[in-house]
Amino acid sequence: MKNRYSATVKTYQSNKPKKAFLQSNNTYVALFGLVFLFLLLISACSPETFSEESSLITEDSPTDPDRNLQDIEDNIRNSYAQLASQRSDICPKLIQEEVGSEVVERTAEVMVNNHCDYFLYPRSGQHISVSINSSQIEALLIVPALHNFANGDYQVDSYDKHVIRLTYNGATYKPENFMYDVAVTVSG
Repeated sequence: MKNRYSATVKTYQSNKPKKAFLQSNNTYVALFGLVFLFLLLISACSPETFSEESSLITEDSPTDPDRNLQDIEDNIRNSYAQLASQRSDICPKLIQEEVGSEVVERTAEVMVNNHCDYFLYPRSGQHISVSINSSQIEALLIVPALHNFANGDYQVDSYDKHVIRLTYNGATYKPENFMYDVAVTVSG
């Protein structure tokens, strides 16, 4: 019995330093982790890490929330108009002149409602003219200024969104799907 007891005591005493060693390692790892998190927190709150280029609001961006909302709405309308430009029966449409061409022709367009809007972005100094194959349609520039294309070309004053509205202006009731051809010339 004596041998058994001494063997147990020796085993118990040999495990004691291992547990103490493991406990001290865990303490050091936890202490190192806390110091690392503290340094990370200090560096994140430090004013030197903040740069003007990384800020969300810059001097060039509008700070008016209504203006930001208007820009978002315009981008959504333009995205919708760009997709609609590939269909003949959906309005409004974004029209873009092809490289090397001054004329944007849209054939077999379908006017579902009483009008259809066309968006374009001409450069300053260019001239816009609109020709339509039907005398029952009136062509007006409604944004950024009001201009009737029956009175001649429109000279662009600034690079901005221009909206051309084609309106059914016939003497009879408009058919449900009124078809027409339109050519928008952007020259200069």
